Amino acid sequence: MSNNINANNLNTDSSSSPVNVPKMDALIIPVTMEVPCDSRGQRMWWAFLASSMVTFFGGLFIILLWRTLKYLWTVCCHCGVKNKETQKINGGGDTQADGACKPTDEKEENVAAEVGWMTSVKDWAGVMISAQTLTGRVLVVLVFALSIGALVIYFIDSSNPIESCQNFYKDFTLQIDMAFNVFFLLYFGLRFIAANDKLWFWLEVNSVVDFFTVPPVFVSVYLNRSWLGLRFLRALRLIQFSEILQFLNILKTSNSIKLVNLCSIFISTWLTAAGFIHLVENSGDPWENFQNNQPLTYWECVYLLMVTMSTVGYGDVYAKTTLGRLFMVFFILGGLAMFASYVPEIIELIGNRKKYGGSYSAVSGRKHIVVCGHITLESVSNFLKDFLHKDRDDVNVEIVFLHNISPNLELEALFKRHFTQVEFYQGSVLNPHDLARVKIESADACLILANKYCADPDAEDASNIMRVISIKNYHPKIRIITQMLQYHNKAHLLNIPSWNWKEGDDAICLAELKLGFIAQSCLAPGLSTMLANLFSMRSFIKIEEDTWQKYYLEGVANEMYTEYLSSAFVGLSFPAVCELVFAKLKLLMIAIEYKSEKRESRSRKRILINPGNHVKIQEGTLGFFIASDAKEVKRAYFYCKACHDDITDPKRIKKCGCKRPKMSIYKRMRLACCFDCGRSERDCSCMSGSVHSNMDTLERAFPLSSVSVNDCSTSLRAFEDEQPSTLSPKKKQRNGGMRNSPNSSPKLMRHDPLLIPGNEQIDNMDANVKKYDSTGMFHWCPAKDIEKVILTRSEAAMTVLSGHVVVCIFGDVKSALIGLRNLVMPLRASNFHYHELKHIVFVGSLEYLRREWETLHNFPKVSILPGTPLSRADLRAVNINLCDMCVILSANQNNIDDASLQDKECILASLNIKSMQFDDSIGVLQANSQGFTPPGMDRTSPDNSPVHGLLRQPSITTGANIPIITELVNDSNVQFLDQDDDDDPDTELYLTQPFACGTAFAVSVLDSLMSATYFNDNILTLIRTLVTGGATPELEALIAEENALRGGYSTPQTLANRDRCRVAQLALYDGPFADLGDGGCYGDLFCKALKTYNMLCFGIYRLRDAHLSTPSQCTKRYVITNPPYEFELVPTDLIFCLMQFDHNAGQSRASLSHSSHSSYSSSKKSSSVHSIPSTANRPNRTKSRDSRDKQKKEMVYR
Repeated sequence: MSNNINANNLNTDSSSSPVNVPKMDALIIPVTMEVPCDSRGQRMWWAFLASSMVTFFGGLFIILLWRTLKYLWTVCCHCGVKNKETQKINGGGDTQADGACKPTDEKEENVAAEVGWMTSVKDWAGVMISAQTLTGRVLVVLVFALSIGALVIYFIDSSNPIESCQNFYKDFTLQIDMAFNVFFLLYFGLRFIAANDKLWFWLEVNSVVDFFTVPPVFVSVYLNRSWLGLRFLRALRLIQFSEILQFLNILKTSNSIKLVNLCSIFISTWLTAAGFIHLVENSGDPWENFQNNQPLTYWECVYLLMVTMSTVGYGDVYAKTTLGRLFMVFFILGGLAMFASYVPEIIELIGNRKKYGGSYSAVSGRKHIVVCGHITLESVSNFLKDFLHKDRDDVNVEIVFLHNISPNLELEALFKRHFTQVEFYQGSVLNPHDLARVKIESADACLILANKYCADPDAEDASNIMRVISIKNYHPKIRIITQMLQYHNKAHLLNIPSWNWKEGDDAICLAELKLGFIAQSCLAPGLSTMLANLFSMRSFIKIEEDTWQKYYLEGVANEMYTEYLSSAFVGLSFPAVCELVFAKLKLLMIAIEYKSEKRESRSRKRILINPGNHVKIQEGTLGFFIASDAKEVKRAYFYCKACHDDITDPKRIKKCGCKRPKMSIYKRMRLACCFDCGRSERDCSCMSGSVHSNMDTLERAFPLSSVSVNDCSTSLRAFEDEQPSTLSPKKKQRNGGMRNSPNSSPKLMRHDPLLIPGNEQIDNMDANVKKYDSTGMFHWCPAKDIEKVILTRSEAAMTVLSGHVVVCIFGDVKSALIGLRNLVMPLRASNFHYHELKHIVFVGSLEYLRREWETLHNFPKVSILPGTPLSRADLRAVNINLCDMCVILSANQNNIDDASLQDKECILASLNIKSMQFDDSIGVLQANSQGFTPPGMDRTSPDNSPVHGLLRQPSITTGANIPIITELVNDSNVQFLDQDDDDDPDTELYLTQPFACGTAFAVSVLDSLMSATYFNDNILTLIRTLVTGGATPELEALIAEENALRGGYSTPQTLANRDRCRVAQLALYDGPFADLGDGGCYGDLFCKALKTYNMLCFGIYRLRDAHLSTPSQCTKRYVITNPPYEFELVPTDLIFCLMQFDHNAGQSRASLSHSSHSSYSSSKKSSSVHSIPSTANRPNRTKSRDSRDKQKKEMVYR
């Protein structure tokens, strides 16, 4: 057979061939008239391959030759230098004098200049290809993209014969490939110039790829032929894919870089090997004259290599050429090893990849919040239940949870149920990259949940504070609402520069609010339940049966809302608006946001709770309402006197099209006066014609402002006092009556002489006797040593304690502090007179109470009985049967892993007290002891006034009737407190009898405050004002400095802070409201209490069995929140009300208050109670009495 194979020989039948192969038509070079191809079909593959080999080996030879010459030159020069140095040493300095070395110096200067020029070019080339500059990054990315483009062109051309005639001017793909390779050639030149080691550069993979892909393109243009050849080597460029992504800052983590590296190496090796098999199988073996070829497409070769690497080997496609089979032998060794190592590692990296590791995509027109911290099934379910409650209208907010631990199956199912509004991402807020993933910079707020059941509260608070620092460091303007466990840790938030409570940042201290709720229950039992239900979103559950649950659940459906008041209320006093809103709009308004006109005040907006007659409604006043739905509160905004005055159905009050004109000063003043005198606007004669004309003149002279109304109303009252003839007899009687009289006017108390600066009564009494803290919000006394307040059991038994608060505390020297200061502060609020303060007796471990005492030593009327709450002897010693409230707390709850045992101490103490029996004669003896009378027994005592709270029963004979409130950690443990209830263990806490009765409180109910605070930050301020007794951000900053209250002198400014309302309970079976207690309407009681005493009623504390026709011995009561106007009252009801501060209440007990205040500073036992006279002569008590008398005299003379 001849060396030149003609076309006829190539077209012979396959049967004559020694190898059974298909037809060889693909191997014939197509002949066209345009291309001068060889008519004999001569192959030219060797020309293409020779161009690459000559380029590679030629360049390698030149580099080696250059290195050899350079080495020889260096050796020769080195020897010459040594000879010259020897001559210099032997000949001295003659050569320098003769100038023999001058030609050498000139040559060295030329070499240095040449080196400097080449170094500059080399540095320029290095900058051009470096990824450290923008130009370099663009160039690197462009080269990679063009390499992929050249590989795609190879995929397209692989469907053509291996070698064919091509016209460069007509073949578009060849032209594109030529342009690409010209660019590769230029980039190769830059790389060559920038390379430090030219030999290693010549042998690296990218250079080899260029050698076997660039020269054949130029040969194909010259020969008008195309040969696929080794163009598949462009697939090796895929190895650089991870580097390209790193240059673009797409890959940042080690796992992602490793994953891309493994995938790119595996794929590039796979594609390159497939290209080689495609070349040799379609060409055949050269020593067989290319007759043993087989037509395989490139993708069939890809399939062949995959089944070979995976050791499957179906056999449907296999290599027939010797070159192909030889290559497969070596490829199986390497490919199998690569497949066995790379593929499992790739799968492992993909499997370990975070399922929730993506990024949040913000939706236009929809806000989102980020929730982080303690993310568990319980905390998330409680949060979502309240946040997405249907009573909040349409919540167009998306919730993004961020936590470093992936959710379990239950939590994941919860997220899927709320997938339209909830997304979860795995990460940490301490990582700025994760904060960027959840778009914290565009989030509306960030909420941080705390672990309420952790063993170390300080550590939990520290981690949450670190989260706040990280978030604020990333985006200082983000609003943050965080939960804190310990009150003293709130001070650390003030150290964060970007923390600003004025901009919406809030810290919800669970210990502060929990103990504050419990403290308010000591003043008004059941109040903790009512307040907890008000800021929690509860669905209305309708019960047809006439049971206590029916009325309780109707009240549970009420929540706290805010809404701006209509301009129809402008100029009216707060009580007038309250009555109108309650009677006509069926809403209960308890507070307003008042805009102060004093520029020197730090904050112009204050929340005033039931402020009284002296505050007039301004334009744009924000009101705080108790209602069952947010839509109902809109009535206060839509109300129009012209359109809605005659409407009886509040549901018909909708937005009207009236332009609401501003009322004149006279109109506003007249409406306010009409409410005060109790007459209609038509019949009211409070304002004379002269006053009317003066008001018109004033209105024309001065523009109307919000402050002018207040000033004019004050001036009007002064004007009326000077002209008694213009007042009605009823008005005269009200102005001349005493405050304790039911007919007295409460508005006059706002201008009590005690508040006038420079009053001698203030200077003589308050400056020397009454002590308050520097803010005037709390009663204060000098720091006392704990030894002076410790009572022994015998001393406590001899002390007549009644109407006091017993705090049973479980704790030891290792227990975490719960912050008892937050329990005592509300009970020592300055809006109580000193004689109204309830004595507090702590019963518990002395070691634990010593640790808490540093925060308690500035409060008066505090005693400690070392012992245990489980000891009945200790409980009898403190007269627990005569206490107003028994509080059971534990500092050991979170140290137990078993949730059902966390409350064992509190439950045992509660059951122990309830099972105790008392002798009735003991109570009567103590009640009639000389020098002491329990509140409510002495009819002449001002404490008997119905506005002073719950009237106590004469005595208690069984522990079941003792008022108790127990703190629980685990909600399900509430079933163990009451043995006579039928609560199911799975019943929610708010539906259980102990919670409804106010005898149990769990910190879990405070979770709802996170949602309430986000939607309205004023709600938290209102709750904190009601609960803490007056704690302000300024006071928190002061406590952060000294960790204790600082005493201050009484000034008119600090005394004015006492003038704030407080919560009390109003009895109906006696007093001026007794006529309404028997079958009266709640609405009538509401209006009468508001007009007569400026008391704002907002709920009922009713006996559990009051609805039964037969009398019951059960003394348990439950809470009814905001009953309707027509709700029927019973004589045993107790009414929750917000009562005003009474300045005159303390004057009737001036002597008692004086002696009590004078005694606490030096008495061993800080108590306002008296002791039963003892027959034994005790020198220490005599000495203490003498010291007390001496201290009295010193204070009087001072």
